[in-house]
Amino acid sequence: MKRIILAASAAIALMVAGLVIAKDEAPGATTTVAAVKKQTTCPVTGEGINTNLFVDVQGKRIYVCCAGCFGPIKKDPAKFIAKMEKEGVTLEKAPVAEPVKKPSSKQQQSPEQI
Repeated sequence: MKRIILAASAAIALMVAGLVIAKDEAPGATTTVAAVKKQTTCPVTGEGINTNLFVDVQGKRIYVCCAGCFGPIKKDPAKFIAKMEKEGVTLEKAPVAEPVKKPSSKQQQSPEQI
């Protein structure tokens, strides 16, 4: 008897959960998730990228295939950013460097002087 009540309670709980989830979604509505197209080709040459080689410009990280592609991107970053965005590529954000803190006068002294 306890098993039947437990099974019935579990079934009711699952049905209620399903109704709550279904209620949150409007009929015919679709959830839109922005597709992210990662950069896979060098914007200068069209070759595959080397993820160890990149240029951070205008708050964005642009990967390149070789060190020879740094110059053109640094010379006209807006051109290459626009090109990739037109192709639907979502560029990574360039990390923001933490400001370097100047050591206090106590930190500059050797341990014997403190």
